[in-house]
Amino acid sequence: MNLFKMEGSIRLNTERLILRGLKPGDTEAVFKYRSDAITNRYQGWVPKNLEDTRQFISKVASEIDQYNSWFQFGILKKDNGELIGDLGIHFFDVEKFQVEIGCTLAKSQHGKGFAREALSATISYLFRDLNKRRIICSIDPRNVNSIKMVEALGFRKEAHFKQSILIDGEWFDDVVYALLKDEWNR
Repeated sequence: MNLFKMEGSIRLNTERLILRGLKPGDTEAVFKYRSDAITNRYQGWVPKNLEDTRQFISKVASEIDQYNSWFQFGILKKDNGELIGDLGIHFFDVEKFQVEIGCTLAKSQHGKGFAREALSATISYLFRDLNKRRIICSIDPRNVNSIKMVEALGFRKEAHFKQSILIDGEWFDDVVYALLKDEWNR
């Protein structure tokens, strides 16, 4: 993985992907894959229109590692520059040792290893460059494919919360997976 800092922003390069901060020009592409309610049925947010997506992007932190913020990487394919997903990092720990991560990919890009590649690069960056100690993922327990992927990356299940998340008037379970810096072997 290569790391580049450009004009205050961060950019990660992997074999097949470029990860860079989301920007207003990404609105239509983000809406296209995020508004697929069936594919994103385990997500906490599915935009209803372009304005929802504009607001989402406008609330994303412009710089990484800011307490009480979300930074959102856009995931782009190197071969054609297509924005195929995003990867969020929640900087919730005032002492800056822990973060939460989550990933959303366009349905057409599922099963190709892109999410795992993007997550692996981000995890390495968080542990190595930002000196994080612990990374968590919050996953709907019905999302078996995401659970398999984070387990393959070395995450372990720490908790299963019953009916702990309210989305559109309905209560859902939540499982939390975690990975410590000492456990990351890449």
